[in-house]
Amino acid sequence: MYDNDQNKLRRFMRWMLVLLERLKAADVLLFASVLLAKLYLFNRFLGLPQMKMNGSDTAIETGAILLFCFWTLWLPARGRIVALILLNMLASFVLYADLIYYRYFQDLISVPVLLQLSQVGSLGGSIGTLLSYKDFILFADWLIIVPFGIYTVWYGRRDLKQANEYRKSAPAWRKAAVRIVLSAAVFYIGTTLVFTNVNYAKRTWGLGIFEGNWWNLSVYNVTGGLGFHGYDVYRYVKRNWLDAVAVTSEQSEAAKQWIEAKGDSRGALEQDGLFGAYEGSNVLMVQLEAFQNFMLNKSIGGQEITPNLNKLIGQSAYFSQFYHQTAQGRTSDADFTANCSMQPVANGSVFIQYAPHEFSCMPSILKDNGYGTSVFHAYEGGFWNRNTMYRNMRYDQFYSLKHFALDEKIGWALGDKSFFRQSMDVISEQDKPFYSFLITLSSHHPYTIPASEQKLELGELKGTMMGDYLQAAHYVDAALGELADRMKAEGLWDDTILVLYGDHDNSIKDWSLFETFLGKPLNELERQQILKQVPFIVHLPGDAHAGTYSQAGGQLDITPTVMHLLGISTADQYMIGMPLLTEQPLQGKQVVLRNGAFTDGKVYYMPSGDGIAGNGACWSVAGKKPADIQACLPQAEEAMQELTVSDQIVMGDLIAGFNERKASEARADAGNGSTTEAAALE
Repeated sequence: MYDNDQNKLRRFMRWMLVLLERLKAADVLLFASVLLAKLYLFNRFLGLPQMKMNGSDTAIETGAILLFCFWTLWLPARGRIVALILLNMLASFVLYADLIYYRYFQDLISVPVLLQLSQVGSLGGSIGTLLSYKDFILFADWLIIVPFGIYTVWYGRRDLKQANEYRKSAPAWRKAAVRIVLSAAVFYIGTTLVFTNVNYAKRTWGLGIFEGNWWNLSVYNVTGGLGFHGYDVYRYVKRNWLDAVAVTSEQSEAAKQWIEAKGDSRGALEQDGLFGAYEGSNVLMVQLEAFQNFMLNKSIGGQEITPNLNKLIGQSAYFSQFYHQTAQGRTSDADFTANCSMQPVANGSVFIQYAPHEFSCMPSILKDNGYGTSVFHAYEGGFWNRNTMYRNMRYDQFYSLKHFALDEKIGWALGDKSFFRQSMDVISEQDKPFYSFLITLSSHHPYTIPASEQKLELGELKGTMMGDYLQAAHYVDAALGELADRMKAEGLWDDTILVLYGDHDNSIKDWSLFETFLGKPLNELERQQILKQVPFIVHLPGDAHAGTYSQAGGQLDITPTVMHLLGISTADQYMIGMPLLTEQPLQGKQVVLRNGAFTDGKVYYMPSGDGIAGNGACWSVAGKKPADIQACLPQAEEAMQELTVSDQIVMGDLIAGFNERKASEARADAGNGSTTEAAALE
């Protein structure tokens, strides 16, 4: 009975093999149908309400499948069938891995993640909670195709030969021609289906997604599952190979000397009286979404817009000429510049493009000095590739949206009042000393605050985006007041350095709204200062060193400032910034913005579009009027050098090489010391 059943199964497989061989592209169509069904199920299993698979998505997925397999038509029947089975298995495994990874990290697997397998491995014991019995439908067809594939490999050649003996075989050239024509047709159809629909999305509802690359799921929403991974491979190759910055050994050495000179300058300040004055203090840093300087200490309708921050400014060191240094990476750039003291890249985001690279970042340095490190942001952990970047920055724990109860929905996610409250529930239980970094969200564009939280009387700004922005800022200010009260209640106010800074501008392009709010027309310098200036507030225990500091500073200076107060040397760290809070204000401190603009607090330089320094504009900060370009030109070359060196270090991953070389020299010195000691003993 068993032998009879086995023979029936073999005859059935032989019949299927011969049928697929004679029907030419039928196996490709069958493969495409099965894989399309799997992609549909994958989309449903993700459960993203705004990303359900529709007609254009189906067209894109179908096109991607055809591009994935068109080349198999070049192969003879037996090779084609085996290749399609292997492609099916590969795609099924990738979709399943994406599904598991998404459930933990709220993102899809990308090439940089695969190169950092420790992140995937960190799922550890959680893997069981991420599985669902329904997922295995993605592998249901394996019960048929795997045995069929094995049969095709072992018996396919003989069976096809026997079958072809009973019919006239076409000439080899005709078979090759048919294969070429079929594969070309499949490739054309696939290309048309994918790029017609993707290009439409890029021009309309998906505008800017490929330039920003802020979230893999946003790319998936345009390209589909297979298309995302194809684009991801292209993106990685382009960034890391085709467009990679080729840094020569001479440039690397020059960059090393330049940035080590910055370290020497910071080291010279370690004789300053404030170096180590707050050794062992906790650090709580808050990055404020789209918070700008122009609204501080201002009122509207008789109400202070930021009463809590205004009060805190009177008790803290407040830097009135402080600039954000972000580029296209926006919030992620602010995070990077503030914590790692390097310039962002001009295009894209360091978090997305260079997350695996090595940097000298505050959480890593503090961790090496006995601090616990944590970061809190009530949004999806995969957004801006934070899961990967924060692991590289060596945070002990990243508390993303999944760690919070969504009990106060405002704007994109959790309202800042609840965000601070739930974060402080964790922070108050942390071992000391700690570094906790909180990233707010409620004042994110387009500034949609519930009516119950709109407390300001806006007058003529009511119903405008500026009015909405001020309402959002007022709400965030109230949340900051509650945060300060909670810190005092928890006994943290007197042993914690509280740092607050704005991340970037508010994206409002209508200058008439600013002029209405400020009650005056604005010249080009005033517009640039409004656009680029954000708050930087450092509250020290006992309200020490409170006052307004007018020297120019930028986000690159935040980590050196905190390290200086804690007494942790950054002389041997690869950073660009300088400490701002010192007994004697720094002289000649220059703040370089990513677009090539710079200021030292006395002049403000605006570059021209042609890149020629002499064609830029130079302004007097005190006089708020144009100045002779010669007053700015000597510093223009220094500004460009900073941007060039930073790009070489960031894109070329030079810090990894610098540290390796430093360790090698230390080992050599230790070896020489041992030899010298041994010689002395002899």
